[in-house]
Amino acid sequence: MTAPALSLQDVTCTFISRDDKTQRYTAVRDVTLDVAPGEFVSVVGPTGCGKSTLLNVAAGLLAPSSGQVQVFGAPLQGLNARAGYMFQAESLMPWRTALQNVTAGLEFRGTPPAGARAQAEEWLRRVGLGGFGDRYPHQLSGGMRKRTSLAQTLVLDPDVILMDEPFSALDVQTRQLMENEVLALWAEKKKAVLFITHDLDEAIAMSDRVVVMSAGPGSHPIGEFTIDLPRPRDVAEVRVTPRFVELHQAIWDVLREEVLKGYRQQLAA
Repeated sequence: MTAPALSLQDVTCTFISRDDKTQRYTAVRDVTLDVAPGEFVSVVGPTGCGKSTLLNVAAGLLAPSSGQVQVFGAPLQGLNARAGYMFQAESLMPWRTALQNVTAGLEFRGTPPAGARAQAEEWLRRVGLGGFGDRYPHQLSGGMRKRTSLAQTLVLDPDVILMDEPFSALDVQTRQLMENEVLALWAEKKKAVLFITHDLDEAIAMSDRVVVMSAGPGSHPIGEFTIDLPRPRDVAEVRVTPRFVELHQAIWDVLREEVLKGYRQQLAA
């Protein structure tokens, strides 16, 4: 059998308080999650349930307190060199143009300048920014900056793509355009994707599988749903289909109480 592209096995992450070393907080506990090659998996859950923590573990940016991470069957040691990470926050370097931002990762890998430039120009064209390579981030709209970040991630041709609520700051129309753009690019090469989102509609519209996390502390998966909607999908059109509505109701039935728990915890804090 083919090994998962990404496998989190019994992962627990516990943090020590900076102010009181005797205080510990367990963000996630005993999380087991596999993403197959070519599979698009979304993780949803209430605020503070450790979704981004799991993504950082998968990227090798955070070592779990216990448990193991494997990438294509090999234990992960240090940074995940086979993964590309698209952050929620702005990740473009403001002193570099769009083209220079996209070439940055290639340059760090030692790609010759001419080759890096050609690859970056191709990816800017693929995300609809072929004529904007000379613009600086402050000269680009929010959606254009996200497109540049997407090109910056995909130009490295990662085997695993990690995405942390990448479109949460965009308006609805731009967000749907970006979601469809990602699905179209993903369909070309079918890389493994682990996608973090608060938006259940987004998770269902884009994914092959949706994993639901409990409220923290000690968050863990409490539900897993196969999304059997046909592909290719238009994220706006698929939302009005009867099967989408059924899936949304089934997942929300599991997620609703956890969201309320998370909200009550925020009020108490």
